[in-house]
Amino acid sequence: MTSPLTDVPESAQERWSPRLWGTLLVLCAAMFLDALDVSMVGVALPSIAADLDLSTATLQWIVSGYILGYGGLLLLGGRAADLLGRRRVFLIALAVFAVASLFGGLVDSGPLLIASRFVKGLSAAFTAPAGLSIITTTFKEGPQRNRALSIYTTCAATGFSMGLVLSGLLTELSWRWTMLLPAPVALIALVFALRLIPHSARDGSSGGYDLPGAVTGTAAMLLLVFTVVEAPEAGWASARTLLSFLAAAALLVAFVLIERRSPSPLVRLGVLRSGSQVRAQLGAAAFFGSYVAFQFIVTQYMQSLLGWSALQTALAFLPAGVLVALSSTKIGGIVDRFGTPRVIATGFTLLVVGYALFLRISLVPQYAAVVLPSMLLIGAACALVFPSLNIQATNGVDDREQGMVSGLLNTSIQVGGAFFLAVTTAVITAGDAHGGASPQQVLDGFRPGLAVVAVIALAGLLITLPGLRRPRGAAVGSVVVARSPDTDAAAFEPVASDAPTAGPAAGTSPAKAVLRD
Repeated sequence: MTSPLTDVPESAQERWSPRLWGTLLVLCAAMFLDALDVSMVGVALPSIAADLDLSTATLQWIVSGYILGYGGLLLLGGRAADLLGRRRVFLIALAVFAVASLFGGLVDSGPLLIASRFVKGLSAAFTAPAGLSIITTTFKEGPQRNRALSIYTTCAATGFSMGLVLSGLLTELSWRWTMLLPAPVALIALVFALRLIPHSARDGSSGGYDLPGAVTGTAAMLLLVFTVVEAPEAGWASARTLLSFLAAAALLVAFVLIERRSPSPLVRLGVLRSGSQVRAQLGAAAFFGSYVAFQFIVTQYMQSLLGWSALQTALAFLPAGVLVALSSTKIGGIVDRFGTPRVIATGFTLLVVGYALFLRISLVPQYAAVVLPSMLLIGAACALVFPSLNIQATNGVDDREQGMVSGLLNTSIQVGGAFFLAVTTAVITAGDAHGGASPQQVLDGFRPGLAVVAVIALAGLLITLPGLRRPRGAAVGSVVVARSPDTDAAAFEPVASDAPTAGPAAGTSPAKAVLRD
């Protein structure tokens, strides 16, 4: 349902009202916290282990618990936003996030800390798709939505980058501050959200909640993420890992069969008939997976081999975060002019070059020659790729399915992050690089992992390239149009889904307007 905030003359929408800005900033604050929480715990792990006397195996679950809750429940979170109302889901999940943050900073045992992390991930699985769908139904498709999404996703990328810096600073005081910091910020955002977030009606046309699909889909995602997180320790070829993958595959097959036959599917599979949508989903997995793995390797390299402190390591990532933050209001205009495929391809190219440049690292710090150029290239890539992927995934999708598509995109991001991090970790540990090896042997163990990271980014680039070919006769500015979920026909019209959205065609197309409430 179209938000009341968009029911104003088009000329008036060129200048956003203070209320509209306030709504966007509240949503940005929630996404910033979600991304912040993914990265902020990393630098604090050694202090947590020492204070709570945790083993390495237990320690990893402080990170993995969040990923399991986040990645496993995103599909359900996106559908819940559509069915229960985006505002309602967003507010409840944000409140749970604040309480779980407070609890996590006060606990005195590893299991309780892991439980709090899981609950925080679960709440983020609902705030992320709800927040994104609020934006896509509040801002008119075209330049306005592109601008809003570029600011929104830049806040996410900035939160992820700045999480390391804040963690380095707060850990100097106590690791508990890294857990407690999100609580007051979330509460402040909640207060403003109650006043600013527009009401949205429940989707009464869907006919139900598709509980079988919710159970099988959520179980499949949870088991898949759990398996890839545990595989490096259990062994990729072990019976436990293989059986877990087989069970996850069986659940996914059951999920697909249920969705094909359900009158009110959790995920309408027709959306994946669009090449633009598939490229956005796979690109998101490759983008986030490569960056999470890169960050893991670089953090280990700087602290274990160069002897840098947590704060020094965090500051090394600062140029990338600053570059992303400074570009927040620019990417929407770039996408309007060049289209998402060109912007995404350019970003992935910068990403590959930045990762490849980092292969030149040695046991002697080379900040000016290697680290800084790599971080600047990667920061520029993040600024280009992440907003553009969100724009490409949500363009042309009916309002009633924005939550579902947002959940799909965030699921791709989290599952991609968990899977590719696990693969990279397995490559690094394959040669027992940390088993009493010399510093040079440890460094040599990191290089294959960095190569894998570059290959993942290269795969993302190759996935994007087919979108550069515009269908013959397609007009610039046309977008893929999602049919009504009540229709069993093809999911998308055969128009140029990846074309730039600037110009007269940037607004809602006639076919799309029919679908709006």
